[in-house]
Amino acid sequence: MGIGSTILVLLYRKLNASYQAQCIADGILLEDCSLIEKVWIDFQNSSVLWLGIVLLCYMISNISRSYRWKYLIDSLGYETRLSNVFHSNMLLYFANLGFPRLGEFVRVGSIARYEKVPFEKLMGTVTVDRIFDFISFFIVLALALMLEYDTLWNFIVDSRSSAEEVNTSSIPWGIIILAVLATVGAILYWKRDFLLNLPILEKVKKLIIGFIDGIKSVSKLKNVPGFIFHSVVIWVMYFLMTYLCFYAFAPTAHLGVKAGLMTFVFGSLGMIVPSPGGMGSYHAFVVAALVLYGVAEADAFSFAMIIFFTINVFGNILFGIIAMIALPLLNRNYEPQVASA
Repeated sequence: MGIGSTILVLLYRKLNASYQAQCIADGILLEDCSLIEKVWIDFQNSSVLWLGIVLLCYMISNISRSYRWKYLIDSLGYETRLSNVFHSNMLLYFANLGFPRLGEFVRVGSIARYEKVPFEKLMGTVTVDRIFDFISFFIVLALALMLEYDTLWNFIVDSRSSAEEVNTSSIPWGIIILAVLATVGAILYWKRDFLLNLPILEKVKKLIIGFIDGIKSVSKLKNVPGFIFHSVVIWVMYFLMTYLCFYAFAPTAHLGVKAGLMTFVFGSLGMIVPSPGGMGSYHAFVVAALVLYGVAEADAFSFAMIIFFTINVFGNILFGIIAMIALPLLNRNYEPQVASA
């Protein structure tokens, strides 16, 4: 939360200063020129219909993600209920708003509790799930690169030029890290007999074996076409959430599919930063993308805030709370069964 808030505050201060400078140039009084007020007015004037369609795409993506994860879990020999997988996925996004990446453990813990699937095996399926997301993102990135090479390349060159202006540290971190790793390795080798007899080693071994079994689940998939189909649906819906949101906001309504693809790619890069829901970093990358297509910084910031709060408040928070209430009720008398091999 601290990382996200800091990035967002710094970004807001920079954009607000530019916005007020433009107001002065246009002869507008500063007391009538506040970026936060503009964002609020823009949010009120955005199209509820298009934002509703964006949320529909959000729900479709989560349903497909639930089907895809269910295929992986069921390939381990467990018959899971789609409702449990879906609500566990909603807890994933809800928990990530409080502490990024925590949601992966929360959704695994939820299925482990209600479906009686070993935690370590589930973590293996999550790894497979994220590997396919990683592959999917690079396919989207490659597509954006082919369609908008000049736009993307100019951004990279500008970013590199800015980075070269920053002084780098002369501390040889690579040598220090290698020295620390060599020291730790020597100590572990010296105490190997003692370490091999520790009871915890058996537990670690069990965790590793279960984790590997989870990863192997992809080789046991019974519905490969369905897995691929839902993988495509997930990322198509992700793209549509950004592109269709253009129509909800007048300053971006004229932008085309290529601009939507580029904004989606930039926003995805912003989500990599460990902040709640991509707070701050998502806004910064989306603003950078929209500016490339001639959208004013203040309008680009409003767009980023509109889509960010629409997805997080009306999507992640609302359905996360529903999942917290629904899961115990749906599983009150539920007894999971292990499928036959």
